Amino acid sequence: MLTSIALILLLGLLLEGVFSKMKLPGLCGMILVGIILGPHALNLIDGSIIAISGDLRKIALVIILTRAGLSLDAADLKKNGRPAVLMSFVPACAEILGTVILAPLLLDVTVLEAAVMGSVLAAVSPAVIVPRMIGLMEKGYGRKHRIPQLLLAGASVDDVFVIVVFTAFTSLASTGRVSFARFLQIPLSIVTGIAAGAAAGSALVIFFKKFHMRDSVKILIILSLSFLLLELENRLEGIIPLSGLLAIMSLGIVVKQKYSVLAVRLSEKYNKLWVAAEIFLFVLVGAIVDLKYAMAAGVSAVLLVAGALVFRMAAVALSLAKTKLTIKEKAFCMIAYTPKATVQATIGAVPLGMGLPCGQIVLTVAVLSILLTASAGAVCIDHLYDRLLDTQE
Repeated sequence: MLTSIALILLLGLLLEGVFSKMKLPGLCGMILVGIILGPHALNLIDGSIIAISGDLRKIALVIILTRAGLSLDAADLKKNGRPAVLMSFVPACAEILGTVILAPLLLDVTVLEAAVMGSVLAAVSPAVIVPRMIGLMEKGYGRKHRIPQLLLAGASVDDVFVIVVFTAFTSLASTGRVSFARFLQIPLSIVTGIAAGAAAGSALVIFFKKFHMRDSVKILIILSLSFLLLELENRLEGIIPLSGLLAIMSLGIVVKQKYSVLAVRLSEKYNKLWVAAEIFLFVLVGAIVDLKYAMAAGVSAVLLVAGALVFRMAAVALSLAKTKLTIKEKAFCMIAYTPKATVQATIGAVPLGMGLPCGQIVLTVAVLSILLTASAGAVCIDHLYDRLLDTQE
């Protein structure tokens, strides 16, 4: 295991540096390292790490979502209003609809199988979007119309929405019955997640103001509490729906709102943690990629992923209609809302594990979506933000 960790960190840092020198996002190099070291290529990553890769990816998400919460101002989120709400579900619905229309034509699957496939494809990647939006906030880009805050909020809720829809569609595909109660879980999980995170954040602020300790110790406490919120989501499953990841971001927002001086210091600490967490996240995402599946999918699967993205981008434009955003800002939002990675890596193999007939093709398309959109989306964000966004107050 130690050798595998060393290879992940050293090669991840090396390729990240090489790709950065080439003016390409470092995550492209990290994903490439994962593909090369993973079980489908050289198989140099210890099986025990692969077995817990889902948990390791979730730890990385906890770090970056907490960092996002510590950077977000609740007032900015309120001012985004209607567009932020629409961005949290309209683009995902449009992408699922696009897949339902295109997949039966391109891949010869049923409408229900296309719906399962669409619910895998529809989630945007917070691992790609969140760190970049935080960087734009720090640089002052998109400040006038709060573009980074809008995308941060939308991407976080988007994942909750898509995962619940995915669960409903896979249940229908395996049992022939759909539970409408599952769709009611979407607003409930959002509300309970925000409430749980706000309560935890408020309690932490009181605790930190009363008891003085090093910031490093505070980070350990916040991380531990974040993990407990994720476990609470698991324990309450089937009883009360709750989004652990939304709770974690809400925790950070409350700390920012009620103890801003501490939030600034903690953000710096989380930035340092993200250096290592980012490597593990994207290397392990790359490790699930089997290039044989992607190559076997052919042109039809590529056309499906591209076509579904057209539906998503059109829905982003619709969500931002009648706002004060300029055409360039809307174009940036449409581009920035395309990357896929973490959710596809997490749930892409679930239909195959359930024994669904569409399992193999769903996994293939999920892998292909990561290859096509994670790197391309990151490249577009990194190279277009200064052309499409302004830095006005």
